[in-house]
Amino acid sequence: MTNLTIGTALGAPEDMVQLDARRFNRHTFWVGQSGSGKTYALGVILEQLLLETELPMLILDPNGDYTRLRETRPSASDADAARVAETDIRVFRSGAGEGEKLHVRFVDLVPSSKAAVLQMDPIADAEEYNALIHVEREAESFDAQDMLPDLRASADPARVRLANRMENLQVLEWELWSRGAGSVVDAIDERPRATVLDLGGFEHRAEPKVAALAVLEHLWARREERRPVLIVIDEAHNLCSPHPETAVERALTEQLVQIAAEGRKFGLWLLLSTQRPTKIHPNVLSQCDNLALMRVNAPRDLAELADVFGFASETAIRRSAEFLQGQALFAGGFISAPTFVQMGDRITEEAGGDVKVPLRAETRT
Repeated sequence: MTNLTIGTALGAPEDMVQLDARRFNRHTFWVGQSGSGKTYALGVILEQLLLETELPMLILDPNGDYTRLRETRPSASDADAARVAETDIRVFRSGAGEGEKLHVRFVDLVPSSKAAVLQMDPIADAEEYNALIHVEREAESFDAQDMLPDLRASADPARVRLANRMENLQVLEWELWSRGAGSVVDAIDERPRATVLDLGGFEHRAEPKVAALAVLEHLWARREERRPVLIVIDEAHNLCSPHPETAVERALTEQLVQIAAEGRKFGLWLLLSTQRPTKIHPNVLSQCDNLALMRVNAPRDLAELADVFGFASETAIRRSAEFLQGQALFAGGFISAPTFVQMGDRITEEAGGDVKVPLRAETRT
């Protein structure tokens, strides 16, 4: 059995706490309100999985908190630093900046997702939708430079309307599209130990959700290969809301619900991190068999957690309201009994962190 050392027992700092790495073959829910140390603590777990297992991880990272997962801290041991340096970790960035760019191919999306991106109903907008299908087959890339003039030059009114729709929505201008270049799904197929997708730098609101949708659809389409991967979604309420508003959000939520319900047997395992359980779709939350709980104060959230995660007592769950930063309750399949933990130190650098209040020079310490 491979154990992951994550910290020490609360009240007994001499006792190390370990998780059973094998039990990440089920869905995990990680929750803690802002300021609880949730992002830092999750990094401890991801580092242990990198160092102690061969499980590939796909990290959907909306705030760029895990983009420095390849960089070790000065406090890391030489042995750990060497092991991290040897680990295949790839970081794909959105927006400006150096590094590999996060691109996907529009043509790789399933038809319903293409329609969602263009806010198009396959029945109500049947002619435009049909035109889109044929345009995809003809086009070498999804780019405004050539596509819009070609569509407008057509004698087919549906193609002209499709061109107007694309221009009005500014979809062709998205930085997300690969435009004939490689897609991040090609890298994911190579199964690096960790693939970090920095979703936070896109200009258009829908782009990070379409990026997530593209990679999740791809993994689901190839599920019969049964190649395990841990899908880590930080700030998961952004991608898995109980009340999706747009067509893209509905498509993304439906895909996550499907993975939550059926993905485990195919090796598609979720680790969802968020601030409140009520912000996650209930059909996803109810499929989680592992719980990592940091400080949560809201009575409604504590009641929801006690109701969903019956393997932890209500008393234990309510104790989380008193947690200090970095303290957590672990319960479920990956630990022998519900355990209160003081999380250990990180090995790698955290890219995020709180912004400090500016102080007058004479008051700084």
